[in-house]
Amino acid sequence: MCGDCIMERELIIESTALTKAYGTHVALDSLDVKIEKGSTGLLGPNGAGKSTFLKTILGLIQLTSGEGKVLGFDIRTQGDQIRQRIGYMPEYDALNPGMDAIHQVRYSGELIGMNPNIALQRAHQALEYVGLGEQRYRQVSTFSTGMKQATKLACALIHDPAMIIADEPSNGLDAKAREFMLNTLETTVNEGQRSVLMASHLMDDVERVCENIVLLHKGKLAAQGKIEDLKAIDKEVEIHVWGSPGKMEETLKDRGMKVRREGRVMRVGHNGENTYNDILQAAADIGTQVRRMHEHEATLEDLFLVIMERLGHDVKSSEDLLGGV
Repeated sequence: MCGDCIMERELIIESTALTKAYGTHVALDSLDVKIEKGSTGLLGPNGAGKSTFLKTILGLIQLTSGEGKVLGFDIRTQGDQIRQRIGYMPEYDALNPGMDAIHQVRYSGELIGMNPNIALQRAHQALEYVGLGEQRYRQVSTFSTGMKQATKLACALIHDPAMIIADEPSNGLDAKAREFMLNTLETTVNEGQRSVLMASHLMDDVERVCENIVLLHKGKLAAQGKIEDLKAIDKEVEIHVWGSPGKMEETLKDRGMKVRREGRVMRVGHNGENTYNDILQAAADIGTQVRRMHEHEATLEDLFLVIMERLGHDVKSSEDLLGGV
């Protein structure tokens, strides 16, 4: 894909050398981040800097150095304008247990300056949207975890924001509630034409909802770009062998191929157009049968592990990653 095409896409978040330090601890280390309109997953292990990054782009904490914009507004000086245009669904419990859901959501609208009558009208619509229309007059304290998460999402949506930040939105949900939450976020992006920045440790959920990722590790940017492009770094061929799997593994490695083996199943790193022929030739040379052979579809989990293994803490874009293959 051409560089000019990428530049023409609408960026909703961009930063240059974004740095936040608490004394000697550097929580964010010179991040150059570009997040396009649409759906983006914010990934990283505990301590990677995800929470600090979210607080920074919301204008809630001051930078140590660098600069950044969200929806065109400066995160240093225009935090109020940013927060008026973003719906934030926090990971922590931010609901008043003694309130009815309808008044909890209405109150969220009033806190950002909405007229009380309009806020009430929008609260009805938001709760209907997240599947709580019939439960809107129940106290939050009587809600299940899934219903509380849905209420938080309704609070984030009440003012029809341009972007939603969802921090661990499916955390603690059972299968049914999780499915509904992910469907709702997908609908918000695809039909509502809103952007979603979703922080999660559940790779399957991110891959389901998001088209792009930003991966942080120890305050540094490890990777950013389209998931499909980045997954190409882990392209593999899966084979099922019969007879001497250990010798087959050794032979492939001796011939310069990367192999991950579990019993008789091996995943061989894609090594160009001749990969399939090279595998079959190795099997023929040692008298091993290849019973099955097919392209392995990498998961986001595979991608995460490969990036951590190959890049450590280095700052890399998708082009850098793909260029190193």
